[in-house]
Amino acid sequence: MEMKNQLKSYVVIALLSSGATLGAYQLFDLGSSASISNAPSAFTSNISSINAPGNPGEFTYAAEKTTPAVVHIKTKMQQRSRQPSNPFEELFGGYGDPFGGGGRRQSPQPQEASGSGVIISSDGYIVTNNHVVAESSEITVMLNDKREFKAKVISTDPSSDLAVIQIKATGLPFLNFGDSDNVKVGEWVLAVGNPFNLESTVTAGIISAKGRQNIIDRDGDGASNPLESFIQTDAAVNPGNSGGALVNLKGELIGINTAIYSRTGQFAGYSFAVPVSIVKKVSGDLIKYGNVQRGFLGVSISEVNAKLVDEKDLKISTGIYVGGFSENSAAKDAGVKINDVITKVEGIETKTTSKLMEIVSSKRPGEAVRVTVNRDGQTKEFTVMLKNKDGNTSILKGESSESYKSEFLGAKFGPITNADKEKFNVSSGVKVVDVLPDGRLEMYGLSKGSIITKINDKVVTNPKEAAELLEARKGRTKLEGVDVDGSRFIYVL
Repeated sequence: MEMKNQLKSYVVIALLSSGATLGAYQLFDLGSSASISNAPSAFTSNISSINAPGNPGEFTYAAEKTTPAVVHIKTKMQQRSRQPSNPFEELFGGYGDPFGGGGRRQSPQPQEASGSGVIISSDGYIVTNNHVVAESSEITVMLNDKREFKAKVISTDPSSDLAVIQIKATGLPFLNFGDSDNVKVGEWVLAVGNPFNLESTVTAGIISAKGRQNIIDRDGDGASNPLESFIQTDAAVNPGNSGGALVNLKGELIGINTAIYSRTGQFAGYSFAVPVSIVKKVSGDLIKYGNVQRGFLGVSISEVNAKLVDEKDLKISTGIYVGGFSENSAAKDAGVKINDVITKVEGIETKTTSKLMEIVSSKRPGEAVRVTVNRDGQTKEFTVMLKNKDGNTSILKGESSESYKSEFLGAKFGPITNADKEKFNVSSGVKVVDVLPDGRLEMYGLSKGSIITKINDKVVTNPKEAAELLEARKGRTKLEGVDVDGSRFIYVL
């Protein structure tokens, strides 16, 4: 088996989680037009050009600078309760079949997990892994000085396995963003986190590789287009380090520790971190917009290899081959053609698909990028105006500020888009953005992504209205809408 497959087979997320969350929670004391605050933060600090104090291999400066800004995160989540074993069990309030079948319905039991996080602003914004806080019902943050705070999820991005949470505090120490693009293989780094519920723990290692892909098997976690361009290190990272800091010898953040290579669940030689170039973009967008604004070239790509060179008669042996275009492709509109080989984006070499994706995803829809291609041996350069996933240059509004939860249904609602209206042939309604375990929607088999158009014969136009109608319900509740497969439904609950 090839090394890449071995890595993918044995990498484990360094924290037990109950799955990734697609929903973005309501912004923490921020309006829909929220932006990053004016408080001192990693976003307003410059990368240092000064060499770290001490000799190569001396880590005390970076350790002392980093540990105050790395936090311990404890989460609680509700364990899935047992489904009724027969119709009588539900009918009689969970006490089972009066004729002897079934048993009392078990109450959900809270589960606890832990991880790490990195403070990125003095007013309490913290970046961590999505899988650390996914589906949590309560989050507690413990600072290095032993203070504890309840935290609120600002928003999450399963594709990069990143999340931003916030605590109500000011004057906090924070880490500055470093430059992950220019880190070198063989460079010394420190991993800082809270493994095994210990206080801040520092381990040292070197960067073993950059741009690693296909590390984590994300099947079923909701990350439909995973963004993977990991920094690989040999610094010891264990369960509980998830969401912790990977820093250079200046104490600057260059990555968020995410996964380990292991057959046992414990560190066995390699660990992987999301580079700070991605962390900075994702965290900034989650705070400002409630979701990640990703620019797309709109191309089908693959890495150039010897076989592709022979098959397509290419005049270059490295780069990213353009095999096709999506609808409304930004690259096609700019003049890029099939069989072109992308060699640079913004002047940066793109020998791997991970590097190309990393550069492009750091830009927002509506931003222009310089794309250099090799076409039949000639170099050509195009200015590409990036588009969003819907094929236009608009900023896509996040669901966070308009996402509402219904305990009665066991679901979260978000607004529908123009694309939803066209796809499902509806003029109004709300989208089911998450189906919660053991709720009524899960019991009835209604899928995430379906549209609810009416509640008790009243047309619903926004998530808040839907949640309020369900809260004020009396007696039976009638739902009408369209499932993800396009079929119409009417349920009476």
